[in-house]
Amino acid sequence: MHLVLSVFSLLYLVAGVPVGLGYNTLLVLVNLHDQSSMTMPDVYFVNMAVAGLVLSALAPVHLLGPTASGWALWGFGSEAHVTLLVLFNVSSLVTMYSTALLSLDCYIERALPRTYMSSVYNTRHVCGFVWGGALLTSFSSLLFYVCSHVAARIVECSKMRDAQAADAIMVFIGYVVPALAVLYALALLSRIRKEDTPLDQDAGRLDPSVHRLLVATVCTQFGLWTPHYLTLLGHTLLALRGRPVDRHHLGILLFAKDLARFLAFSSSSVVPLLYRYINRNFPGKLRRLIKKMHCGRQSCSPDQAGVQQVMA
Repeated sequence: MHLVLSVFSLLYLVAGVPVGLGYNTLLVLVNLHDQSSMTMPDVYFVNMAVAGLVLSALAPVHLLGPTASGWALWGFGSEAHVTLLVLFNVSSLVTMYSTALLSLDCYIERALPRTYMSSVYNTRHVCGFVWGGALLTSFSSLLFYVCSHVAARIVECSKMRDAQAADAIMVFIGYVVPALAVLYALALLSRIRKEDTPLDQDAGRLDPSVHRLLVATVCTQFGLWTPHYLTLLGHTLLALRGRPVDRHHLGILLFAKDLARFLAFSSSSVVPLLYRYINRNFPGKLRRLIKKMHCGRQSCSPDQAGVQQVMA
């Protein structure tokens, strides 16, 4: 099983990481180039794309480094390990909370079209607060991780050398809270979709494809991130038992940890693909971006623009 997982990890590093880097970069550039046509979901997907870029950059280090249980191609010190772990936690928090807030704002936009509560302007500020909150949340985990890796001579860390406390914080804040928010938002959306109201004919309502994109994104993100948080929860519960784990069960736990990490990193490549193929406005934005890159500052002739759209 470790060999099969190693093969899939190498395939992901060869194909998945370039796809994730390419599509996430393209998603960010296309939307930032045409900011006037951005909608509320586009802002959240740009936020998730930035977190996906960080995850794609960290994937080779995590999947080939000393954190891999079966095969490690290089090693690094405790400081580098803590830094990479904090960056991974920040990206996971941004991803999960962007998904949860996207669900809630889609309900607000569905119930009250053209409201300022879910406007693009407010959503940009909310995404800024998401990154700030992820950094602040990771700071408490950072203290536990640092104190669990530094020498015992530091008196301040003598009572905080407990990585399980950091895992418990990440499970509760990074998974339980967003999961409850998503379930609440989806329940409200399912209820309001059954009711036909005069607001359904409002021209400012979101495109119907946004609902399919929302459901696909929620299922993908939570499907790929749930094993990671379950392994953190299992690690915490085993540490609370205080019993040593035998060699057979330890091997199973390490394999489950590697598999969960692999699935978590793969989310950075799957979500931008969903956005590319479900969002109806993305192809038009991409053609306009390619047209501008080909023409530069000079205006394109109608024939040349048509040829470029066909090529795109």
